[in-house]
Amino acid sequence: MMQIQPAERKAAKLRMALTGPSGSGKTYSALLFARGLVDRWEKILLIDTENGSGHLYAALGTYHVLGLAAPFSPERYIEAIQTAIKADFEVVIIDSLTPEWTGDGGILDVQGKLADTKYRGNSWSAWREVTPKHNALIETIQQSPAHMIATLRVKVEYLQSDENGKKKIQKIGTAPVQREGLEHEFDLVFDLNAEHLAYASKDRTSLFDGQSLRLSEEAG
Repeated sequence: MMQIQPAERKAAKLRMALTGPSGSGKTYSALLFARGLVDRWEKILLIDTENGSGHLYAALGTYHVLGLAAPFSPERYIEAIQTAIKADFEVVIIDSLTPEWTGDGGILDVQGKLADTKYRGNSWSAWREVTPKHNALIETIQQSPAHMIATLRVKVEYLQSDENGKKKIQKIGTAPVQREGLEHEFDLVFDLNAEHLAYASKDRTSLFDGQSLRLSEEAG
């Protein structure tokens, strides 16, 4: 029998995404925010897809790094997350989730190869094969018993403006480089700019809605 229950707000594990252009501070901000979620750095694992860049912030504390190289298939991301969970890490940072979509061995790469070979140009059939793999990764993130933080690269545009009579070039991040609508899978989404300020573009926690701030341990 189906049961109807009154709504009740309960403690839940965080599902957060950080988007921003290169140099906006996604990794650094993710680490600081993660440290605010737990009482020790040792409880944090960073899944590094960026050629060892996860080690650059070791001075912050003794967090752990799991290197993930190509192929960037959903299955390898899932294996990395499951490895972190089995090792009892309480916060898992995926830095970055973008290669799963656009990288070597990622969804777009595999879909294109399947369409050209197995399906003889039928891209729809290829999508039917790869979409469940991507969905399995999202399900793994959502069902994880650990806090999950994912960084996402964004498409970049350059704008020219005048400031005190001088020309200024600004790097502006636009849409995340991942499957369209991915932000709906997260409870909290921060968009970082070149000045390292984070704007809460989505916030189911109601703690940061509409705010701009620097992500820190205190914020976490």
